Amino acid sequence: MTRSLTALAVALLTGTMASALPARAQEGKAALTKVASFEHQVTGITVARDGRIFVNFPRWSEDAPVSVAELKDGKPVPFPDDQWNAWRNARADELSPKDHFVCVQSVVADGQDRLWVVDAAAPAMAHVIKDGPKLVGIDLKTNKVIKTIPFDTTTVLQASYLNDVRISPDGKTAYLTDSGAEGALIVVDLDSGSAKRILSGDPSTMPDKSVTVSYDGKPLRRPDGRGVEFAADGIALSKDGETLYWQAIKGKTLYSLPTDALTGWAAASVVPDTLTDKSLSSKVVKVGENGVADGLLIARRDGRMYVTSPQDNAVKVRDLAGGKDGLATLVQDPSLRWPDTFGEGPDGTIYVTTSHIQDSADYKPGAPLSLPTELWAIKPPASGATGSTQTAPAR
Repeated sequence: MTRSLTALAVALLTGTMASALPARAQEGKAALTKVASFEHQVTGITVARDGRIFVNFPRWSEDAPVSVAELKDGKPVPFPDDQWNAWRNARADELSPKDHFVCVQSVVADGQDRLWVVDAAAPAMAHVIKDGPKLVGIDLKTNKVIKTIPFDTTTVLQASYLNDVRISPDGKTAYLTDSGAEGALIVVDLDSGSAKRILSGDPSTMPDKSVTVSYDGKPLRRPDGRGVEFAADGIALSKDGETLYWQAIKGKTLYSLPTDALTGWAAASVVPDTLTDKSLSSKVVKVGENGVADGLLIARRDGRMYVTSPQDNAVKVRDLAGGKDGLATLVQDPSLRWPDTFGEGPDGTIYVTTSHIQDSADYKPGAPLSLPTELWAIKPPASGATGSTQTAPAR
């Protein structure tokens, strides 16, 4: 093996930054570059204002050795420290779920240089560990936990699975999705720590029974016949913070709600009539159809919505400002095996994880518990072309 080939092999095995790998791009299409490879299943990705990259590994099929990590030289390093990452399912009787990451689903850096960690605390997406569900804030200047917001049983139900989060531009409010058996949104006042569950069981947050999630040309099912049933999952916030968007994975419709309808909701000790689920439901807007989608992101650079399309191994974009229906395919590649979650770098680079859900032991009997996954970077074409616009099919 030549020295160059040896270096490439080492890069792939160790998860080093993918400068060793050439960007793949077709004429008029975005360039796709591998940033890192992981030995375990990754979901969340976020990039801080200073360019630091953070990822997380949920405990779905395996007892992952790290929950939250910062990428350093392409390798995941436990963040903020080893102690917060010390939880293991096998040590559940020894460690407190209040100050350890139990089952982290997403990480998001805000404009105030804080990293917010969503701990669903439901390993294998089974029952929620008591005192485990929480939102943890970490100061990226000191790398220290500065706030832990626990969620009670009225906010996070036993069948809940906290999924993704967005932070308001002023850093005062967090919006989360619950993709569990009863879909919902959760609004959190970050100053007080108060949280309220909204639109619980609403059609906009629940799976669409007319949709079947497929992969490799056939319905994606567990060995016992169950299909993909994830409720409200992807979430996005407009650049001005005035509109919240979300969608169920087992769904095709993108929904939105003006955030001023939620003013005072999280901090209210008694919810007024204007903030009931019934009144909120009447304000929910059907934006359009994305087809089956997982991650959502509204880019700071151009204000467009980026949408992962797992069934198509693709990332697509929606022009929210142009009033155009349908999606344009930004990049489609077999390597994007279940594109999951987005992050945006300071220079506008779009990052996306591939979680390989369809290849996991949950859906593929005999698959190894440790599931290799990747992080990719997407550079839009210089011309700004994104491919032909197409309406996402309902499946």
